[in-house]
Amino acid sequence: MIVGTAKIYLYANWVHSLKEKRMVVKSIIAKVKHRFNVSIAEVENQDYHQSIVIGVGCVSNSTRQANSIIQNVIEYVETNTEAFVEKVDIEIL
Repeated sequence: MIVGTAKIYLYANWVHSLKEKRMVVKSIIAKVKHRFNVSIAEVENQDYHQSIVIGVGCVSNSTRQANSIIQNVIEYVETNTEAFVEKVDIEIL
């Protein structure tokens, strides 16, 4: 069993309240869940308006497939949100 994980650090400078941030995060999570078969949630910085940290995880039987899934999710998030991707941490176990 191979587990692929990623932490995606996003910065949304136009967000001025936690309510606005929640709408952005829910939109990203819903889009990714609809398109990919992964687990996804906001994992850090829930109390900061402009900082979004999303965790993504998948389980596969090959390292190549797990890495491919994680990379596809990251590319999808980058292209389908206005937030700036600051950093991405990927780990394949």
